[in-house]
Order: sequence, then C-alpha cells, then structure tokens
Amino acid sequence: MRRIASCTEYFDTIQERFLPENAAGVDASFVYELEGDGGGTWTVRVKDKALTVETGAGASPTVTYKIKASDYVDLVNGDLNGAKAFLTRKLKVSGSIPMAQKMNKFLPPAS
Repeated sequence: MRRIASCTEYFDTIQERFLPENAAGVDASFVYELEGDGGGTWTVRVKDKALTVETGAGASPTVTYKIKASDYVDLVNGDLNGAKAFLTRKLKVSGSIPMAQKMNKFLPPAS
C-alpha cells in the first residue's frame, strides 16, 4: 500500500486500503478526531463488506479515535505502532476495543 502525506489524502484514498473480504459481518462506525494541522473529523462506516466515509462525527460511533493528525499519518504509514501509540497515550480509543483491534484486519496500515 502506498504511503500518504496527509489525513485528507488517507480518507480520500481509503478504498485502496480497504479489504472487504475481511469485513464480512461487520456493522460498525469509526469516528476519527484528528487534532492539529491537517486534522479534522471523519466517520468511516463499515457494513457487510462495504465502506463509506463522511466528514464530521456520526451519531453513536462504535469506536472513536483521538490522535494528533501528524501522528495519525505516521500510524497509517506504518511508522508508528498502534499499540505503542495507545500505551503512550498518543492515541486515545473509546467504545468497542475488540472492534478497534479487528479494524486492522480490514483497514491495515501500510507495511
């Protein structure tokens, strides 16, 4: 998977990273609150092997992520480990932790 330079580029090209076969039976929404320069708020919905993105925070998300925009770019490019980011409080996750972990199967970081 190609590297991205910004959060906007990530969400504009998220379909390239999505692995629908790994999202069978998933019905969840993920809100990304990305702070600082280049940040914003996006909602990603995954339902029955389909993914949609919208700007802003959707109602009743399954999982909410809060992280600096620059750290998020590092995370999706594979330069920052998600577990390490969580343990060092760079990444805050609320909602369903099991679903947050499962997300790596259908939206993996670049390797």
